[in-house]
Amino acid sequence: MQLDYYSSNFAKRTFPITIVCDNINNAPNIGSLFRTADAFGIENIVFCGEGITIGRKVTKTSRSTEKFVNYEFAKNTLEVITSLKAKGYQIIALEITSNSKPIHNHQFVQNQPIALIIGDENFGVSESLLEQCDHALHINMFGQNSSMNVVQATTIALYEITKQLM
Repeated sequence: MQLDYYSSNFAKRTFPITIVCDNINNAPNIGSLFRTADAFGIENIVFCGEGITIGRKVTKTSRSTEKFVNYEFAKNTLEVITSLKAKGYQIIALEITSNSKPIHNHQFVQNQPIALIIGDENFGVSESLLEQCDHALHINMFGQNSSMNVVQATTIALYEITKQLM
């Protein structure tokens, strides 16, 4: 018999993870990020950039999870990363680079909060932000395309991170 959320045995939990969104402004992606953040018990989302709003399209996709997930807006991603780093966060970019390593090979520090930087839907995490990160991690892919949707990638990353932090 299929169970719904209310009849499942999942224990509610919050992980010390902040998702930092660098110029992600597509409403369906923002709404889906809320659903993913809620599903994985993420502490906070920071939407960085100009003109990002939580409108009807976001709430439709989020299925009201924006009411339960902590979030904030900031104009400058670099300032957010600098602030989180000063608070002791490990700064991790989800991006394929010449120095990135597969996320499943990375050992996450148990007692240190994580800031997961995800990038613009078209351009990814910028070089200036990558320079500020402690690690750049990627998801191994085996097809023809060199990237996947930012929400899909974030979901896979959060699965791996929270699995290690359990």
